[in-house]
Amino acid sequence: MKACSRVLVVMMVLLGLVAPIWAQEVVVLSGPDDTIDWLKAENWWGEEKRGEQLQVPHMMITGISERWQKNAANIPVPMKKEIFYRFILPLAMHANTMVLERRERMKEMDAVLADEGELSAEDIAWLRDLAVMLRIAKREKADQIAKPVELRQVIDKALYKMDVIPAGMVLGQAAYESGYGTSRFAVKGNALFGQWTYGGDGIVPEHQRKELGDHRIASYEWPFDSVRGYYINLSSHPAYEEFRRLRAELKAAGKPLSSMELVQGLKSYSERGQEYVDTLKGIIRVNHLDIADDAVFRNEPMRFIVVTADKAAAAKMRKEIETMRKSGEIDTIIKRMRL
Repeated sequence: MKACSRVLVVMMVLLGLVAPIWAQEVVVLSGPDDTIDWLKAENWWGEEKRGEQLQVPHMMITGISERWQKNAANIPVPMKKEIFYRFILPLAMHANTMVLERRERMKEMDAVLADEGELSAEDIAWLRDLAVMLRIAKREKADQIAKPVELRQVIDKALYKMDVIPAGMVLGQAAYESGYGTSRFAVKGNALFGQWTYGGDGIVPEHQRKELGDHRIASYEWPFDSVRGYYINLSSHPAYEEFRRLRAELKAAGKPLSSMELVQGLKSYSERGQEYVDTLKGIIRVNHLDIADDAVFRNEPMRFIVVTADKAAAAKMRKEIETMRKSGEIDTIIKRMRL
């Protein structure tokens, strides 16, 4: 089974889709011209009207390839930027949707506990895993959490750590860290945020600094998982406590979560510190990315986007997807993934 199709299946499992895969539309595009024509047909191209809420198609791109790196070098910079932002914004928005769903689940659990009710074993296991993911407790300690007061403490800390990240800020960082999806890390590992990893996994930087150890850039099988990793990073790592504090203060004051304000909490994301923050602010301001902060999805089914090299490759991919639907291979893969 080819990588692109496998990415498609994994993406669908990751997003928790209930409907069978054949109920989801898969759009196969062939190169920049076909992509732009499709975006125009979807009314998802051109200058947005300031002051109007951005209505975003619910779509998921399933991979970044070396073809994009080559094609981007031969198209005007404004066009390259627009293609990138149009496809990455839905990923950020879906991540925020997942965050809100998890926050709602935690609030419901907290209400049960406050009413002296009991959580199911499944809910307790979920909270324990969340505590580990958000660095609230290490695995051994998390597995011992059982008392209502302890569970409510986990929920309280998790609600503080896991919250919405303004989409404009996500777009600005993804653009800067990945060179609008053209970096070696983006095309080889769908890595949009330059996140480090240790222990032998990931992509080795061309100029790895020995004093920093065997650090590598985390690699992902699909772009959305890179976004998810970024969200987990900002939600859990001690270096981004300032970001989380600023976000909590804005919410407490009843103010909107603004990209331009919250990006100030990212001084620790780069050794450049405030200079890095100022660069991100410039990207957000010049490209008007703050319009994405309160964007909403259109009321439509989710679609998945696969971009191929040319029309022949697109036709072949469409046949492969149809064959997988009919054979039941997709169902087998979903069960095996155990996500």
